[in-house]
Amino acid sequence: MKTARLIFALAAFAAPLVLATPAAAEGGVYVASAREKIAVGGYDTVSYFRGNGAPVKGSAKFKVTWKGAEWHFASAENAAAFKANPAAFAPQYGGHCAWAIAQGYLAPGDPTAYDIVGGKLYLNYDQGIRAKWRKDISGFIAKGGPNWAKIPAGKTYGGSSWFGF
Repeated sequence: MKTARLIFALAAFAAPLVLATPAAAEGGVYVASAREKIAVGGYDTVSYFRGNGAPVKGSAKFKVTWKGAEWHFASAENAAAFKANPAAFAPQYGGHCAWAIAQGYLAPGDPTAYDIVGGKLYLNYDQGIRAKWRKDISGFIAKGGPNWAKIPAGKTYGGSSWFGF
């Protein structure tokens, strides 16, 4: 009976995600549109670390292609910093929701629902999920890494996508 409730709860949470049908670019980077392949909703990921407390939107004028996605930056300096060391600035789990990854499934990450932990950027689905994430960040990170490693290459959520592992 508990298994049926869990499946129902996960299905209820996942239903809006299926309707949205976002995609992941090569390498598991979350992009909202498979056609445009713009990572992190166009936000400048360097600005999370070097900004004034809030991330800023980037511009296609300062773009870098990495892992099959287009990353936008607010300045040439930020684009150069990312290009020199993308792993230092890219969100963990390809920008997918960190809390969802810890639970064993994929969900999109919202660039405005984020935390920087141990020098790493983590996105969550929304502010409500971010509040859940903050209750046990270290525990969710401990679960998230191994779960992320299990996701088959190129898998996404929505349509014929892959939800669990």
